Amino acid sequence: MKFVTVKKKSLIAFCATAVFAALIAVGVCLTGAAQVWGGQSTRKLPIYCVDKGEEKVVAISFDACWGNEKTAGILETLEKHDVKANYFVVGSWAEQYKDDLKMLADSGRVEIGTHSNTHPHMPKLSVKQMELELTTSNALIENITGKKVELFRAPYGDYSDAMLKTAEDLGLFTIQWDVDSLDWKNLSAGEITNRILSGVKPGSIVLMHNDGKNTLAALPAIIEGLKNKGYSFVTIGELIMRENYTIDHTGKQIKI
Repeated sequence: MKFVTVKKKSLIAFCATAVFAALIAVGVCLTGAAQVWGGQSTRKLPIYCVDKGEEKVVAISFDACWGNEKTAGILETLEKHDVKANYFVVGSWAEQYKDDLKMLADSGRVEIGTHSNTHPHMPKLSVKQMELELTTSNALIENITGKKVELFRAPYGDYSDAMLKTAEDLGLFTIQWDVDSLDWKNLSAGEITNRILSGVKPGSIVLMHNDGKNTLAALPAIIEGLKNKGYSFVTIGELIMRENYTIDHTGKQIKI
């Protein structure tokens, strides 16, 4: 019997090793963000980009949580180059700069989403607090613009399953980005432009900031450079799928 017991233990160890190796082979891994099985995440994910095949479309977005000195200039640049974009605004910004927000919404070029009400780390809040952040900011934005809010970008790009479910329950799509301009780091206009032009792929979502030091200076070259590469500009609302989709482990929205 002793011989049989040893064999069983050996067999169990062998099988465990074999299963572990097989899981690695098919793409199971643990990361700080998610557990991934065959390229599909077991954790909820926001939308980082959209699978558009070879269709060269891109969405540029601006987060607005401080300052308004460049807002008019950004809109003038969008209008001059016949381009659409998105703004994700914090509720306190919307309150402080109501005229700017209405100007953006009335332009017909800018789709407005919420960036929360007070720009907290959302996963650190209770569900009730998260709901309040979103419902308060949505009400502010909708009262000023007269348009329903459908998109949400989490402050700091910080999210959790609970936050994503809370947003979803409120009818919001949570949007990240796959191209980061890093304009908030006060990079030069040339550096910002190069980061974006080298990073954009069909279906990309670009992150910029309304009052970045060199954001406005970089914008014309970004638009012209992407147009020269054959890209057209859409809002995120036009880019994303509303149903019959999945999100892979990279955050790419894919039709099913």
